[in-house]
Amino acid sequence: MARTHQEWTQLADSLQIEHRAFIGDGYCEAADARTFDCVNPANGRLLAKVAWCGEGEVNRAVSQARAAFDDGRWSGLAPLARARILKRFAALIRAHSDELALLETLDMGKPIGDSTSVDVPGAAYCVEWFAEAIDKVGGEVAPVDPRLVGLVTREPVGVVAAVVPWNFPILMASWKFGPALAAGNAVIVKPSEKSPLTAIRLAGLAREAGIPEGIFQVLPGAGDVGRLLALHMEVDCIAFTGSTGVGKLIAGYAAESNLKRTWLELGGKSPNIILEDCPDIERAARAAAGGIFFNMGEMCTAGSRALVHRSVKEPFLAALRKAAEGYYPGDPLNPATRMGAIVDRIQYDKVLSYIAKGRSEGAQLVCGGSAALSETEGLFIEPTAFDCPKPDLTICREEIFGPVLSVITFDTVDEAVRIANDTEYGLAAAVWTSNVSTAHQVARRLRAGTVWVNCYDEGGDMNFPFGGFKQSGNGRDKSLHALEKYTELKSTVIKL
Repeated sequence: MARTHQEWTQLADSLQIEHRAFIGDGYCEAADARTFDCVNPANGRLLAKVAWCGEGEVNRAVSQARAAFDDGRWSGLAPLARARILKRFAALIRAHSDELALLETLDMGKPIGDSTSVDVPGAAYCVEWFAEAIDKVGGEVAPVDPRLVGLVTREPVGVVAAVVPWNFPILMASWKFGPALAAGNAVIVKPSEKSPLTAIRLAGLAREAGIPEGIFQVLPGAGDVGRLLALHMEVDCIAFTGSTGVGKLIAGYAAESNLKRTWLELGGKSPNIILEDCPDIERAARAAAGGIFFNMGEMCTAGSRALVHRSVKEPFLAALRKAAEGYYPGDPLNPATRMGAIVDRIQYDKVLSYIAKGRSEGAQLVCGGSAALSETEGLFIEPTAFDCPKPDLTICREEIFGPVLSVITFDTVDEAVRIANDTEYGLAAAVWTSNVSTAHQVARRLRAGTVWVNCYDEGGDMNFPFGGFKQSGNGRDKSLHALEKYTELKSTVIKL
């Protein structure tokens, strides 16, 4: 039975929050007792003082992971045995779904309705999906000279560091550790200091599920922890989701050290193209609103640029204003809330500065444009959209990571595609049209890892690979392609 606003509030008041790192077989403080404050962005209250790991903790965790990987306590298990343990892990995530959802909402500010319906069940689904896949993925027998037997196999890469973002903390973490664990690796998760609580709790659940000591560890801390992991000579692979700027640093550290395998899922400035023959303008406007206001716009796939044909611009804007009303921010613990708080003061100030920049550069407000609920001491911003006179305004080009939409007008399909591709990013895109040929032609021309047609941000199924072109990164999360990231190919040639 779904909980009420009051019930979630009462549960939050009684919640016991684990604040320590998880190294080896259990929770521990940082050796120097250093901590950082974990604050609820909806009201400014301190949630916990979280262990801030340093070089000592990184070295301990990597040493534990290396020993655990090398002795085969996990990688040496039969795939079916690993699958059974991972399925228990997924079941424990579901059994603790209310607790994990509450941690996610208190820590990051997202609506509890999203945490319970998207983030936590999505993480359990991810772990379960890869558990079910690993005993069904085999190698190859190469077609070689009959005097030889040629085998092509995949082996786990070794020690994997997963540096994960603050916007979907448990879900994005699962997209890394799910396939990495399934492939047989030892994993060290470094959660964002802005939202570390679910990753910390997951470590205890992983151990309870039977994942061996040293195979799943969590190191909370700031950027120095990610840097140390990326530089560590005993880390074999690093998977990062976050900003393009930090991704470049991670790649540099990897190259500077042992040339560890490096997978980056980075930023986006995704175009949502509304063509003249859009089949349903109101539905397109609702999808555009969801594509930028869901999760407070703190999404790498956010449809932050709506490219609208001049002939349908006015009805689109009218429908967009109406749709935006449904995202006015509210208490994240209220199940009726659709947009919560911005994650922290730094991001809050950044988003407001972009809104001010849009105004100063001549963009016209369609809706929003201000802070909200200031009496709560929370970090809330109205769902905001601008009608932009040209596509090269700052708000049209830079990733804002907040609930700010730029509406750009075009006259031809070629112009729309040119504007859409005129960005350093290439994560996602969408096109709305009634013509199936146009849909295919435009989708082929868009330089993006995911293209939606007549929808936006649909298809949360694990069968779809997720990642981008250009400076949106490399490699793919989700799908069987993600398993490839955490393995090495080996050719074995036997002479008969």
